[in-house]
Amino acid sequence: MEAVVISTSSNPFELAAGISYFFALLPDEQARSTIVGVGERFRKSHRVSGSPVGVDSLHLTLCPMGKPERLRQPLEDALLAAAGEVRAQSFVATLDSAMRFSARDGQFPFVLCADGLTTAAALELRKAVAAAQLRAGLQVSGVSSFLPHVAMLHGHAVDAIEESVAAIQWRVSEFVLIRSFFGQCRYEVVGRWPLALAAVPEPVDLLAEMANLPELPAWSDEE
Repeated sequence: MEAVVISTSSNPFELAAGISYFFALLPDEQARSTIVGVGERFRKSHRVSGSPVGVDSLHLTLCPMGKPERLRQPLEDALLAAAGEVRAQSFVATLDSAMRFSARDGQFPFVLCADGLTTAAALELRKAVAAAQLRAGLQVSGVSSFLPHVAMLHGHAVDAIEESVAAIQWRVSEFVLIRSFFGQCRYEVVGRWPLALAAVPEPVDLLAEMANLPELPAWSDEE
């Protein structure tokens, strides 16, 4: 169920205090369960102390909210309108490696990273979302600088960590707009937009194709 929009800002063209927005991809139930299991094994094998990301908070950040420039409607309305203009195809997302990112607020995010095909597909969708935001008056910078990943836990570690993991996959059939709350690790889904399924070519009936071929002239040795 989508969250009810509650504005806490006196100016709807600006961000409310403590609130931000971003577009994301959400793993399906099976992928979320697998990610939680990988995170637990990763934590134990590397003796990482910290906090796992809750199963309902797992997400792959697709595109940040752009910087407001020449907005002609309230901020959240502009984000919703921009997302509604995006047309893109569904694809399969694959996470196949785990690594430690640089520290944030004293803790290291441990993440699962996407493979090359997923990165290419997600980047095209990211560019489409950024372009739609630009038309709505929201400027996204660094669009092509993108490493798709899902954070699974936040903890402490001295050494850098990077390793391959068994592929975790799910069909990306939609993208979402998320409202986040600073310092709370709390997210609300504001809107969802489906991605088109790739067209499946119809099977070719070879016998019918041959029956429709024009008849060839009879061969004659006298010609």
